[in-house]
Amino acid sequence: MKTYAGKTLEEVLDKASEESGITKDELIYIVTEEKKSLFKKSVSIDVYDLSEVLDYTSDYILNILLEAGVKAKTNVALKDNDIIRITINSDHNPLVIGQKGMTLQALNELVKAAVNTKFQRRFRILLDVENYKERKYRHDIFIAKREAKKVLTRQMSIALDPMPADERKQIHNALAKMPHISTESEGDGPNRHIVIRYKDED
Repeated sequence: MKTYAGKTLEEVLDKASEESGITKDELIYIVTEEKKSLFKKSVSIDVYDLSEVLDYTSDYILNILLEAGVKAKTNVALKDNDIIRITINSDHNPLVIGQKGMTLQALNELVKAAVNTKFQRRFRILLDVENYKERKYRHDIFIAKREAKKVLTRQMSIALDPMPADERKQIHNALAKMPHISTESEGDGPNRHIVIRYKDED
């Protein structure tokens, strides 16, 4: 972490960007002080390295699990340049995953909220245990393709069960090139789901 100060936020961001070699859009920073008076303005920010974000994310997860009586290890990596992927390994992996992955999903949302609040920036975070998510993706895609074939035959829309955003994205991508098939996410919050529709080709 490094602190920068100046008269305006724009000035401080320019200074931090020039010194670090990171574009302003990619800077990870927190405004720590902002003073305004009749004659003077000043702004201070703390700029973080991405590795510090990854360390904080790992420590946060480990502390939550430890409070629940679960000792674990994490492997944290940046995937596709914008997804923080954390693999958790413990002696109680089924407990961490929970029924139908609900505990893992709740933990994922909690960690994402904490990290985004801490660094005042939106990060995409994906937690996994024993490749559970990869297996879930394969299963979801299998079901979606099966239902898409029904849509082609009946030319009627089919709604899938609610699922988190990362799983919906996998299905959207998997069905994107299927002729006469379109997909759309509908609903709010935990009820958000995919609807597979028949479409006429132009």
